[in-house]
Amino acid sequence: MKGSYLLVIYLERDANIRTKAREFRLKKGYYIYVGSAMNSLEKRVARHFKKKKRLHWHIDFLLQKARLLSAYLIPSEERLEEELSRTVGEVFKGIEGFGASDVGVKTNLYYSAIPPDGTICNILNSRGPRWKRVKSYEDIMNWREENAENGEG
Repeated sequence: MKGSYLLVIYLERDANIRTKAREFRLKKGYYIYVGSAMNSLEKRVARHFKKKKRLHWHIDFLLQKARLLSAYLIPSEERLEEELSRTVGEVFKGIEGFGASDVGVKTNLYYSAIPPDGTICNILNSRGPRWKRVKSYEDIMNWREENAENGEG
């Protein structure tokens, strides 16, 4: 299944996040990461819930020091990542240069001092795409099976 996703991440304390080429100083709080997976949405998001993985994307480096609380899966044949990132950026403060090298936005990572889930649900409901919130690797696999049974996978 193709689509985009939002990750809700909690960083327990201020931290320097060093990626392959950059370093980001992030403060304690909640972060919303916008991504896409135009090959396998379920596998990409399930990968983010795994602790042991090869570090490739900026988000992998952040997830070493932060906790992934939930993910919003947005199945779509259309690449919605850039549009979603712009919309999220209208509400939350962006961390310039984080995870947006292949899209026309300056970032795919946004900060919130408070839990952002209510706002994220409002954004997704107002935009109209079908979406599903998951909180674990197992939730994703169950959702994948449900969609396969319904002929949507």
